[in-house]
Amino acid sequence: MLKSILSVIGAIALIVLAYLVINFGGMMSKVSNLHPDAMGHYMTMFEKVLETGSSGEAMVRKVKINDDVSTEDAIDNMIGIAGDNNFLMVGDAKMSTKTSIKEGGKRYIRILSFCAPSVAEQFIAYNNSFGSFMPCRILIVEDDEGNRWLYTMAMELMIYGGEPLPPEMLKMAKSVRALMYGMMDAGATDGDYEPEEEN
Repeated sequence: MLKSILSVIGAIALIVLAYLVINFGGMMSKVSNLHPDAMGHYMTMFEKVLETGSSGEAMVRKVKINDDVSTEDAIDNMIGIAGDNNFLMVGDAKMSTKTSIKEGGKRYIRILSFCAPSVAEQFIAYNNSFGSFMPCRILIVEDDEGNRWLYTMAMELMIYGGEPLPPEMLKMAKSVRALMYGMMDAGATDGDYEPEEEN
């Protein structure tokens, strides 16, 4: 009896193993071609999805604008930093800026777009799909309580999510990320530009 049960368990284990090899064996070999940090960033994104229930929340970086910083000062600070770093402001979508929720009006929504054409050209030449991430955008938006937030796309998966980028392109991508994140931090606090440490 025991021998029969063990035989059945062994057979089931072999079937499961065969299934995993057939269905995931090729996938695992492809994973080994990705950047060494890729799976860690994918797991971080997935954990955020589980925490919030929102795929959108998992794909963005957001910073709250300090209460003592006006929206216009935050925007002017970011635009100034971009210009100082040879980043062009290529778009300004004023979707709702005349009133605010705190004033009993509409939610404040504005989207600024930035680009460095020379960087964009190189990334699109490397892979056309990178063009869909351009230009870099910063959303300025009020939440339901009237707090103001800055949002941008989290760039970690773009940088680390696939096969390793060539060294020069990796350097450019990390520089763009540092600038965008640094602009947001400075805009939110009315502070100076201090780019995040590249890693």
